[in-house]
Amino acid sequence: MKNDIHDLGLLLDSRARLILIESWEEQRVLETIGLLAIRRNCTWHTWDHVDGLKRLGFGADVAGGDAMTDPHEALEHIRKSNEPALYVLCDLHPFLEAPRLVRLLKCIAMNPDERAPTLILISHALTLPAELSRLCVRLQLSMPSDEQLTTIVREEAARWTAQNQGRRVRTDSATLAKVVRNLRGTTQDEARLLARKLIVDDGAITEEDLPALNRAKFELLDMQGVLSFEQETARFAEVGGLRVFRRWLADRQNAFLGDSKHDVPRGVLLVGVQGSGKSLAAKAVAGLWGLPLLRLDIAALYNKYIGETERNLREALQLADTLEPCVLWMDEIEKALGSDSSDQGVSRRLLGTLLTWMAERRSRVFLVATANEVDRLPPELIRKGRIDELFFVDLPPPPIREDIFRIHLTRRDLDPAAFDLAALAQASDGFAGAEIEQAVVTAVYAAAARQEPVLQQDVLQALAQTSPLSVVMAERIDALRRWAQGRTVMAD
Repeated sequence: MKNDIHDLGLLLDSRARLILIESWEEQRVLETIGLLAIRRNCTWHTWDHVDGLKRLGFGADVAGGDAMTDPHEALEHIRKSNEPALYVLCDLHPFLEAPRLVRLLKCIAMNPDERAPTLILISHALTLPAELSRLCVRLQLSMPSDEQLTTIVREEAARWTAQNQGRRVRTDSATLAKVVRNLRGTTQDEARLLARKLIVDDGAITEEDLPALNRAKFELLDMQGVLSFEQETARFAEVGGLRVFRRWLADRQNAFLGDSKHDVPRGVLLVGVQGSGKSLAAKAVAGLWGLPLLRLDIAALYNKYIGETERNLREALQLADTLEPCVLWMDEIEKALGSDSSDQGVSRRLLGTLLTWMAERRSRVFLVATANEVDRLPPELIRKGRIDELFFVDLPPPPIREDIFRIHLTRRDLDPAAFDLAALAQASDGFAGAEIEQAVVTAVYAAAARQEPVLQQDVLQALAQTSPLSVVMAERIDALRRWAQGRTVMAD
């Protein structure tokens, strides 16, 4: 709060007459203004549409004792009073389209008198008319530090202990550090609510609570829309192959999750054959690092109104920054950023917005983008510095195909030892991981229809009846693999 008081004091010293504060913590903002007013021994008033204009601190009462719940009347009174006081107006945003109210705000903001009043507008969201935008300054309240978040969690643990006959909350320092890390980006009130939810159920804070914490934080920040929270993140044990990619991630895990402020990993681009496991690998990154996974829906970005599509992307990226540290997954990114002469330049503007964010962000958001048609991607996106590495996910070789069969048979409660995995791998030459999974699913359906166990022959028959993409789209896939040679790092 000290920094907030200091920053607000600087704005007052600069004779700013119209200050905007966007915050969900109205009470915290009022406390900050109140402390500053006490330190400076100045008069301050508050206004809202229910209680009207009220004086706080020192100074004369509002003339006539009228509550002045009408915003026009209150602003007219402020303009005519012309005294060096602070006027804090809460939730004025619904009235900002009224021309007379806009003019009153403009008159107060342009008052050159050194003793003119100062207006502070508080709301969860404030969009001023164009004629006021250059007459105002915005103040962003600081977010709680890790030390403050730790204190909040400990206070909620002490509260639970006091309410439960002295029983102590079970946790450990490593888990507590992860909880604090995942609380970053929340306000003090939000952090307190989330910490309370963690503790109240069983009086413990464990690793198993982290997914629920991330989900609750996502819902609290209202990030539904173009961003979605992926509840299930894959483990790398469920991903066949990608050994080089696994090692690359393991080498950078501490750098991303640690306290270093320099050379933090930024992201990767996974290109390759459709169905080869790129999307599953993106999920596995979040699972490996123990981070929330956000998926950006490319199709949901687009809006028929000019400028709305780019705004959707900006808001999605800002929300991802709020949830740091996290993994942001953009699937089939070429569909949004690939050049298209028929989109009236929308894809180019989207690209510009994304490139700016990739270059300037300071948040710990690890970008995992996937693409099938790499020739549609703009070169600015895939250069080093914007991403850390470009990986190519190829069709799996025989040993990896054995692993994939083992994974999908086990997932369906089938014993891999009952199957000749080497023969299945040989029969599935040219199959992608998704096609292998579908063959196992087909075999399970066939056996269920006969009311018999799944046999080796069922899987072989399903493979024989499938034309893999490497055959159907042979020319395109061969061209993609030739392009990847020397340009990308093989993921396996």
